Amino acid sequence: MQDIGFYFKLGWEHIIHKDALDHQLFIAALVAIYMLKDWKQVLILVTAFTIGHSLTLALSVFDIIRFNSKWVEFLIPVTIVITAVSNLFQKKFTPKSIRINYFLALFFGLIHGMGFANSIRFMLASDQSIGWSLLGFNIGLEVGQIVVVIILLLLSQILISVLKVNRRDWVLFLSAAVLGLSLKMALDRIAFI
Repeated sequence: MQDIGFYFKLGWEHIIHKDALDHQLFIAALVAIYMLKDWKQVLILVTAFTIGHSLTLALSVFDIIRFNSKWVEFLIPVTIVITAVSNLFQKKFTPKSIRINYFLALFFGLIHGMGFANSIRFMLASDQSIGWSLLGFNIGLEVGQIVVVIILLLLSQILISVLKVNRRDWVLFLSAAVLGLSLKMALDRIAFI
């Protein structure tokens, strides 16, 4: 059970740490089109990401699949670019029009999970319970994502409802900012492939 606490902290830091900008940008891109009233949809969205992330992480830790980490590190910001670009074309913010985000979150979670898999594989000692460790990590990841989501949804709510910023303008601003940062990240990482 001590492993759960250690890996919970690892999962939490995987999202909250200052070096986790790629994951924070991805969450920002996913959440940019939602409002506080959409919290249930957003919870499903980040859980879909966690499921995808967890699946490839587990498959990699159990040595069922392996990926070239340099390609994965390049693909992670590419997933953020695609998500941000998708937001730029959103004109209506109805549940039906943004349903694609669930698939983006799940699929891109698979890619993001590959990125951390190589690191965590080395951390798991042979005498530790991999299942409990992965559970602790995934719970920490989910809690970290929820904290980031709450902050972003509250910011959106304040800007749009209180300060009367146009919702489409906010989505465009946030998505363009995420797009710029993640595009730079992708270009920086492609140089190392």
